[in-house]
Amino acid sequence: MSLWSRRGVGSFAAFAAVVAVLFGSCASRLRRADVLEVDVCVYGATSAGIIAAVQAQRLHRSVVLVDCDAWIGGMTTAGLGATDVGADAAIGGLTREFYRGLRRHYDDAASWTREPRDKFSGRGQEKGRDVAFTFEPRVASAEFARMLAQAGLEPIVDRIDRSPVGTTKSGARLEEITTEKGRRIRARVFLDCSYEGDLMAAAGCGSVVGREANATYGETLNGVAVWQAEKHQFAQRVDPYVRPTDPASGLLPGIDASEDEPDGTQDRRVQAYCYRLCATDDPQNRAAWPKPAAYDERAFELLLRWFDAGNTMAPWHPVPMPNRKTDSNNNGAFSTDAIGLNWGYPEASYAERDRIVAAHRDYQQGLMWTLANHPRVPFSVRSEFQRYGLAKDEFVATQNWPPLVYVREARRLLGEVVVTESHCTGARVEPDPVGLGAYAMDSHNVRRHVVNGAVRNEGDVQVRVRKPYGIPYRALLPRRADCNNLLVPVCVSASHIAFGSIRMEPVFMVLAQSAMIAADIAIERNLPVQDVPYPELSQRLRAAHQVLEAPR
Repeated sequence: MSLWSRRGVGSFAAFAAVVAVLFGSCASRLRRADVLEVDVCVYGATSAGIIAAVQAQRLHRSVVLVDCDAWIGGMTTAGLGATDVGADAAIGGLTREFYRGLRRHYDDAASWTREPRDKFSGRGQEKGRDVAFTFEPRVASAEFARMLAQAGLEPIVDRIDRSPVGTTKSGARLEEITTEKGRRIRARVFLDCSYEGDLMAAAGCGSVVGREANATYGETLNGVAVWQAEKHQFAQRVDPYVRPTDPASGLLPGIDASEDEPDGTQDRRVQAYCYRLCATDDPQNRAAWPKPAAYDERAFELLLRWFDAGNTMAPWHPVPMPNRKTDSNNNGAFSTDAIGLNWGYPEASYAERDRIVAAHRDYQQGLMWTLANHPRVPFSVRSEFQRYGLAKDEFVATQNWPPLVYVREARRLLGEVVVTESHCTGARVEPDPVGLGAYAMDSHNVRRHVVNGAVRNEGDVQVRVRKPYGIPYRALLPRRADCNNLLVPVCVSASHIAFGSIRMEPVFMVLAQSAMIAADIAIERNLPVQDVPYPELSQRLRAAHQVLEAPR
């Protein structure tokens, strides 16, 4: 594989060498076996996967952690340092332990190498708190590495063979998986902690991609959402045609030519992905924005016309992180979200995902270079982007560019229960919570299209939830007939708009710990995961300091 493999990370082999140095030889012994036989296989070394594996070790279960991205920690270590929490008190268990570890790091004055702590103006580091919710990627990586090393866990860098030979089932029971490198992993229970849900799909579990119709679950915020198209929108009229005012000349790149559907209609479009950039304004730690070899100015004509029409805002959202760094996110009508480039990603082959990821990288690198250098960009905007650049001490192996693109949403499980808008609003309450959601129902834009001869974005929805709500255990469970020994704490069973609230890294981590405790009961009692008794599960979750009710 090239340096920029699958989702922009370094090669599996290179990363495996680093991991071996960090975490010892346990998995090396396992790799030499014809079949790895364990109690639990955790697929995906995301933040959720790491929490699940550490919990398995603390329960004295044998566990294999399969790192399918060649990157430890998922988005938590790939630039998403501005943690979307919703409610601090809703986070407990091992997840809170992780954020406490980050706080201990930043409570050490020696950790503030590029600015004094009292000069840091960002949120998430307030006095009197026991956790840190803003942090540098390398600090999060070190904390996860510490947790794994303390547990004696070495992830195996590999991924599932998605051909028919990749899974072996006996009825509804998943017996083993086969990886691309030919490893066979047998487990009594599997957890899919990947962002894409490849394991659950390979195991034959029902899933959905895109936006359901409002009518499907009696919702108001799902489906096509032209009526909601207010945020991150073109405030000025911008012409969408290659030759202005001439529809026969065709549309500019990135604009959808398909006919509009009515609001609330189902589609298979996916909310936009981006890279969460770790930038800095520190001249001693700043690398210039790279200009991609495939740079094509035509890809940014829409951006330049937006400026020509009078826009003067710098189209990004650089959230301050410690040591003069940022977690920079999308902001505005044309920004870091590569709207429309990702629609095929969730179910694409590995090779096609590589191409989609490369397109995202070229887009975002080209965007940043354009904003810093193009003469049609207002001077004030160019000056801001010239003042910033990539942090040299982050993501060194990938030339300071984040190793993962932010897969905000891919497949979603069709499980025993589907979490919907009514759960998020509190209108419907389930009896088996295993964690809390607290963030707004949040979808980024899904597409660009033409309305009355001007370009418009569509799909952004931002509606706050009144208070934290319970996420039911059954939302982590495939339908019984699909698979009875698999739990899915990341690509949970939720509608598009409800997933927009659930899809936060701390929530994934909380659900993963709960899923592992449920797996332990299933193994202990020799039960399908669907038959784990909730009263016992609830008791054990509380003993593990999980939060199951909204804090008062």
